[in-house]
Amino acid sequence: MDSFHFLLAVFEFVVLVFSLSVHEAAHAWTANRLGDPTARMLGRVTLNPVKHVDLIGTIVLPLFMIFMPGYSGVLVGWAKPTPVTPRNFRNLTRDDILTTLAGPCSNMLVAFIATIALVILSKTSATANSIVHMLAGRAPLDPSVIAGGGAVLPLAILFYMSVTLNVILFIFNLIPLPPLDGSHVIRHMLPYKVLRVYDSIGIIGLLVFIVLGGRVIMIFAGPLLSFLNGILLSF
Repeated sequence: MDSFHFLLAVFEFVVLVFSLSVHEAAHAWTANRLGDPTARMLGRVTLNPVKHVDLIGTIVLPLFMIFMPGYSGVLVGWAKPTPVTPRNFRNLTRDDILTTLAGPCSNMLVAFIATIALVILSKTSATANSIVHMLAGRAPLDPSVIAGGGAVLPLAILFYMSVTLNVILFIFNLIPLPPLDGSHVIRHMLPYKVLRVYDSIGIIGLLVFIVLGGRVIMIFAGPLLSFLNGILLSF
């Protein structure tokens, strides 16, 4: 791995940790607003990663994926689940679903904010514009641009990684596999006997999907990423 791709890997990991923290903080904030203070009382309404980090899902698995030979560029992970006490909600089913969807929606919000930041950066800096085109794969890597990028280089990488990773996290978390957010929504619609089988899929099914399901994620994330890339490359 050359120095530039190592830099990209470092930024990917940093952005992932931040994005997972945003995701869990959004769950906690929404639950509190809807009547359940459990997560707030445990200090989870915060962007401080220390409160959200899961050793396997936030640290070990993402680092393994990044440095694994043949890494596809689809980086995912998870943080400690946000504790929720549904009986505190005023409308149990509705508020539980809203709390669940707050996480993925927060990732999509970060992606759009990062896109706007990149557009502004590209409009004000020719160097940033060149870096965005390289990151989007529409221009070959230019060592002179990378070497002379200065403070613009890490900013452009940070924002671009925030776009791509948060779109992937948005799609990943909506997949209806326990214990992802998508499954938490679906389980409200399942009869009890089906629910018991569904919940038994558990973490094993999720790990299998993480290893083999990168292409599935990109089927859904690809069009959205292409749309956002189109916006960025138009400047």
